[in-house]
Amino acid sequence: MFRQIHFRVFWIGCFLSMFLLLSAQSKLDSLHHLHEVVITAKINKEVIPVQSLSGDKLEKLAVHSVADAIRYFSGVQIKDYGGIGGLKTVNIRSMGTNHVGVFYDGIELGNAQNGVIDLGRFSLDNMEAVTLYNGQKSAIFQPAKDFGSAGSIYLQSRTPVFQANKAYHVKAAFKTGSFGVVNPSLLWEQKLSENVSASLSTEYMYTTGKYKFTYAVAGGYDTTAVRRNGDVNALRTEGGLYGKIKGGYWRTKAYFYNSERGYPGAVVRNRFSHEDRQWDTNFFLQSSFKKDFGEAYSLLLNTKYAYDYLHYLADPRKEEATMYVNNAYRQQEVYLSMANRVTVLPFWDINLSVDYQWNKLNANLTDFPYPRRNTTLVAAATSLHFDRFKFQVSVLGTFVHENVASDTTSAGNKMEFTPTAIASYKPFKNIDFNLRAFYKRIFRMPTLNDLYYTFIGNIKLKPEYTNQYNIGFTYQKLFTGTWLQALNVQLDAYYNEVENKIIATPTNNFFRWTMINLGLVEIKGVDVVLQGGWKLGDNWTFDSRLSYTYQKAQDFTDKLDEDTYGGQISYIPWHSGSAILNAEYKSWELNYSFIYIGERYGISANTPHNYYLPWYTSDVSLAKKFNWKKKDFKLALEVNNILNQQYEVVRAYPMPGTNFKFILNLTI
Repeated sequence: MFRQIHFRVFWIGCFLSMFLLLSAQSKLDSLHHLHEVVITAKINKEVIPVQSLSGDKLEKLAVHSVADAIRYFSGVQIKDYGGIGGLKTVNIRSMGTNHVGVFYDGIELGNAQNGVIDLGRFSLDNMEAVTLYNGQKSAIFQPAKDFGSAGSIYLQSRTPVFQANKAYHVKAAFKTGSFGVVNPSLLWEQKLSENVSASLSTEYMYTTGKYKFTYAVAGGYDTTAVRRNGDVNALRTEGGLYGKIKGGYWRTKAYFYNSERGYPGAVVRNRFSHEDRQWDTNFFLQSSFKKDFGEAYSLLLNTKYAYDYLHYLADPRKEEATMYVNNAYRQQEVYLSMANRVTVLPFWDINLSVDYQWNKLNANLTDFPYPRRNTTLVAAATSLHFDRFKFQVSVLGTFVHENVASDTTSAGNKMEFTPTAIASYKPFKNIDFNLRAFYKRIFRMPTLNDLYYTFIGNIKLKPEYTNQYNIGFTYQKLFTGTWLQALNVQLDAYYNEVENKIIATPTNNFFRWTMINLGLVEIKGVDVVLQGGWKLGDNWTFDSRLSYTYQKAQDFTDKLDEDTYGGQISYIPWHSGSAILNAEYKSWELNYSFIYIGERYGISANTPHNYYLPWYTSDVSLAKKFNWKKKDFKLALEVNNILNQQYEVVRAYPMPGTNFKFILNLTI
């Protein structure tokens, strides 16, 4: 019955879309006589906090993956479980990893099983831009899923661009260095016609994952060991077709990733190595179609199919202290989306988006419930934009229905409505200074593991809610006739609440835990980003980016627990920041990057035993561009953690000390 309701809601949204199209068409009929009116387009400023690294700025950073690049954004915490192949997850403004939506070329990457996207498996070789939004994108013309996260990360892969009178573009790279890294990659872009192009990007990476580290014991660091079983053998391949049409475009992309890796595990009780292994296979095929039907109506269609396979093995024959685990999971996802924007008046837009998503999870576990999740999302949004004032409001309706095996009880149906309001004001006409504020309430569904995992799941879990409040400003100024070329400042103060936080708690059996709603977290913070550009003479250019975050994220779950009530939640520092400094002289590039993470605690009980010292790292890269036999080359040397800091992002997972990487790029 509820599945029928899902399809009714989806088709009602489609019919409303057709109504909007017809209404827009009638509006176009009434406007086509106004051809003598000239309208000047204007790029709107972002009205919510946004940070972005794109193009050559990404290339100059001494980083291995998307997760490494995101560390330079303010308000972000990365959990890194050690080494080049370790699991890497992102947390925005302390609201939790599951509240972060990760979008690849405009369509969200899903993981209904545990809600975690491993950003370590996304390379920067084919990445055009990495952008972080607090709340959601300020453009209302987007799929309903884009309204559904407390924070969003958008990964934009490269769209083919060709030089005049050239029908192809080829870029090859080879990287090697510490940890036995062998990392070749190839990008081929081909123009098939004036309006159609194709691209193929492939990359292979192998690393032993071995590195030395110091082990902290009472009285100081006195043991040196080698991190083992951190090897990675991975292949990524993706291909795309890109088409231009009048007033729009279409895109289709296929993505494949396959890897085997070892998990070295935590360093506890003088155990320095583990033998756990994991195999991953990820595939998706997605398409987008966007078209403007004149000035009054725009349509955006998205479709996607995804398949994910995960195999995890812990074998006591290799490691006596471990318990035998040989689990395999298979996920499938089907996603359909339609977004419609109508320009009612030159200053007034409305949008209606309808999404449908189906998820299926199978596993080789005993008594596994084999859950199937059907989700329909309907988002209605409107935007008013004047010269100096912009206002947006949206409401997202989420309808969830689940089926499980016949001998199991499902979690039941969910229906939620959540609002968002965004405003921006420019008080001075001739000064690029903008005030902005937003409020957003959103929730996350419990993952399928939270609800159904054997011996752990709890079908009575409630959704986890967040309330977000933000106020801030942006200031930008361009200079002429001086060495300082540009200055950009962003400052935002925020207050977040996380209600019904889902946590794991032990039962009367230590080996059987369960998931419960027992959490209230309050987060107060300030994010600051300062960017500048300089030019000295005709040959020297400089770019800089400084970010700083203050966060007070307190656990107010249990008033009777004096140890945890009001304590700073785990792994959230009060102070953190980063710096990127880049200098260019003719064909030379020099880049310095710095990350600082202040003192923090391992759990909400802020006791000396759980205290973590601050840590910081410094990375340097030097690159030279040159031309040889009419081919463009770039040779780079990266030195990471040049001061050989011994530190842990997550307790008992030591990070590498000083390490090197050599990169050779060839562009044809």
